[in-house]
Amino acid sequence: MYRRLSEYGSSDYYPFHMPGHKRNTDIFNIENAVKIDITEIDGFDDLNHVGGILKALQEETASLFHSSDTHILVNGSTAGLLAAIGACTNHGDSILMARNCHKAVYNAIYLNRLNPIYTYPQFNRKFKLSEGICPQNVEELLITHENMKAIVITSPTYEGILSDVSEIAKIAHRHHIPLIVDEAHGAHMGFHPYFPKNSIDCGADIVIHSLHKTLPALTQTALLHVNGSLVDRQRIRRYLTYYQSSSPSYVLMAGISRCVEILKNQSNEFFPLYAGRLRALREDLSHLEHLKLLDQSWLDAKYSFAYDSSKLVISGEVQGNYIYKRLLHDYHLQMEMAATDYVLGMTSICDSEEGFCRLREALKQIDILLSGRTNISDRMSYYPEKAAAHTVLTPYEASLQKTESIPVMSTRERISAEYAYLYPPGIPFLVPGEEINDGILDLMRAYINHGLEIRGLEDIALETIKVVK
Repeated sequence: MYRRLSEYGSSDYYPFHMPGHKRNTDIFNIENAVKIDITEIDGFDDLNHVGGILKALQEETASLFHSSDTHILVNGSTAGLLAAIGACTNHGDSILMARNCHKAVYNAIYLNRLNPIYTYPQFNRKFKLSEGICPQNVEELLITHENMKAIVITSPTYEGILSDVSEIAKIAHRHHIPLIVDEAHGAHMGFHPYFPKNSIDCGADIVIHSLHKTLPALTQTALLHVNGSLVDRQRIRRYLTYYQSSSPSYVLMAGISRCVEILKNQSNEFFPLYAGRLRALREDLSHLEHLKLLDQSWLDAKYSFAYDSSKLVISGEVQGNYIYKRLLHDYHLQMEMAATDYVLGMTSICDSEEGFCRLREALKQIDILLSGRTNISDRMSYYPEKAAAHTVLTPYEASLQKTESIPVMSTRERISAEYAYLYPPGIPFLVPGEEINDGILDLMRAYINHGLEIRGLEDIALETIKVVK
């Protein structure tokens, strides 16, 4: 494996994917990782009981991100989401969550035996993706459901679409509950006016950032920020010890320190250059005939508060897989992921001018190729706006039931005992305890027919689903 990674790192494949350091050692470099790979020896603090250099790093990071308290994470944003939800709830509580949350949120629901109440994002028919969460829907659900202890939303989404966090935070605070924002894909926001404000400045109580997704940092590094008076700091610290390793990697923590150093001292150098390259790329690609790039103008202003232009969502008159494979095999450009109707590329301050030029020219050539096709439209024809399943049991209650595995297409009106989701990004479209309906089955059939990878089911051949007896 090491040899293969080394060979790939030396190849000409360009990364429009995570991590955000983009293998750019001119900007981000951890020299000789073996020499700094230590344990909790004298003078180097303890992540689970900070009091020295790690405490200083957390305080410096909190100041940089305008947070009251910041905790560094070496188990990714997943650990932050698990800890945040665990610290804000007790067994049996209800929690309001966006249905497009990451699977880590669903895992927290299960582990804490919570009752999830879902709010659905608006669906964008042109790009076939979820937009933002409507604040009015949040308010209505809080009024009609008792015992709600927290709100969890994802903003920005994997594709860069933001909800109105400021308004949702005001609603949450009127009901005296905290707002938790999974802002894993927005750690770069707030460092240049080209990008939206981050959720910390918008009033969220807990914000989780994945440094490695959009900033120069090593994979698995993240931050958990706490603000306001609604969150018990002691419980947060305790839950972090549950979900973080007792032997945290000093190499990863050194990567966080290096990232913070870059943001603190070189933001004025790197971010204007980065924003300029993105503007130029988007302007050049706005003239394509068959491909289009998602931007603010494609979104419903009622639901989507802002758009993060660092995400390159490329759609057209063909499947996302077609664009993805063309970029990979013909141009050696590795994108982040392919969805049914679009391909996603991720960028950061570590991207080079060469990388942007290669992508620009590749998409122009693909657009020309599409002009010569006679039957161009092979996009997914079925994609329900809400393949919403009725919740019969909580995920924890479903786990206590006897189950059986039956053929997928025979599961209509049965209660699922499994998750099903596309990965990436890991957002479940079927959750244990939900009644399977025609919309879910049609969606699964469409995903399978388009060659997309469904995960979560025990049967990796996707022939059966485990259901409650």
